[in-house]
Amino acid sequence: MRPAPTEAVQSGRALRFAHRLYALGPLVGLIALCIVGTLLNRDFATVDNMMNVLTRTSFIGIIAVGMTFVIISGGIDLSVGSMAALIAGSMIWLMNGLAAGIGGHTFAPLLILTLGIVFALVLGGLFGCAHGLLITKGRIEPFIVTLGTLGIFRAVLTWLADGGALTLDNSLSDLYGPVYYASLFGVPVPIWVFLVVAAGGALILNRTAFGRHVQAIGSNEQVARYAAIRVDTVKIVTYVLLGICVGVATVLYVPRLGSATPTTGLLWELEAIASVVVGGTALKGGEGRVIGTVIGAILLSVIANILNLTSIISVYLNAAVQGVVIIFVAFVQRGRR
Repeated sequence: MRPAPTEAVQSGRALRFAHRLYALGPLVGLIALCIVGTLLNRDFATVDNMMNVLTRTSFIGIIAVGMTFVIISGGIDLSVGSMAALIAGSMIWLMNGLAAGIGGHTFAPLLILTLGIVFALVLGGLFGCAHGLLITKGRIEPFIVTLGTLGIFRAVLTWLADGGALTLDNSLSDLYGPVYYASLFGVPVPIWVFLVVAAGGALILNRTAFGRHVQAIGSNEQVARYAAIRVDTVKIVTYVLLGICVGVATVLYVPRLGSATPTTGLLWELEAIASVVVGGTALKGGEGRVIGTVIGAILLSVIANILNLTSIISVYLNAAVQGVVIIFVAFVQRGRR
């Protein structure tokens, strides 16, 4: 027997309430963690520490915004850390070469810096496009494609650095420094960039046809094809967006150390994927929110910060904690579409 209309309405309201409650989970967890952190160490709630946490979050958060689109569409990218390392090494190599002069011609430092930044963004977009083409046109699983490029990217960087480090020229490093160390209205530049990227990502996902197509493909790719959605094109664009986000994060990260080594960006893919799934995006695809990803990224950084301040467990186990979080959230999401 079919339920009465009143029962159906009540059931629908209960489902919507449960969905909203689930969506608020990351925010409630973040607030609870902040309270616990404040109780454990008074330094946690200081403005300086908060700015440090958000600045640390900005790199992973920017990448996680792009990863949100990829995972919602039903894909994955395991190579973002290695991609960031290669982009960092390549832009340093290019800028150092331009600073040394080419064919007797010298370039203004500001022009060199601009070219390096543009090069990083274009390179990230090209890497993302290559992933998208291999996955859609080559019919290869995203896991396999990005697992392969993970090794390729880091190996190429190791070759470029000859097993050591690629270090930015001192004169360029001084000019580039403010991109990471400068502040606007008391807020570090990386945080502002993170906010802009997150706002742009939320706008694209929630207010554009492209965003609706990404969610439709993740929910049911075959139905999306029947609905005349250009599935392959949309998937390629999601990987291009992720590649550009990796480029943006790298541009902000390079002036922090002024160098790139074979360990640059190590485990960034773990942190980015963890931020997305903790933020409520379904690993099976079809559902997710950029604001949830932002909260998830901050939440993971807060966990790491609390562990560093309180020494509850060794800081070397931070990655283990993130791994446990991913498994736990995946367990909670099992069967959920």
